[in-house]
Amino acid sequence: QVQLVESGGGSVQAGGSLRLSCAASGRTGSTYAVGWFRQPPGKEREFVAAISWSRGNVDYADFVKGRFSVSRDNAKNTVYLQMNSLRPEDTAVYRCAAARRGLFRTRYDYDYWGQGTQVTVSS
Repeated sequence: QVQLVESGGGSVQAGGSLRLSCAASGRTGSTYAVGWFRQPPGKEREFVAAISWSRGNVDYADFVKGRFSVSRDNAKNTVYLQMNSLRPEDTAVYRCAAARRGLFRTRYDYDYWGQGTQVTVSS
């Protein structure tokens, strides 16, 4: 199995930045990509961004393009989500997930999940 632990969440004012980390351990060799999802209050979980381990190919949801950036440090088995120009609408629990089969945008294509980290953006 793969264990994922998110960190870096917190409270920030609108326009501020946060950098989330997703540290992976266990059988990470089987992971093709790591994705970030979020669940705003009262809403369903939604795709944010993803990155493949080998090539570093990235994919972003439309609502974060130009503001968020996903990257990875393979040596550290860690994926990052740099969030800039944060908006109150970005308030959510952010979770990272590992996919074994490819770079996907749907939650059902991911096999392992972290517990989440809270991001709160105040106006």
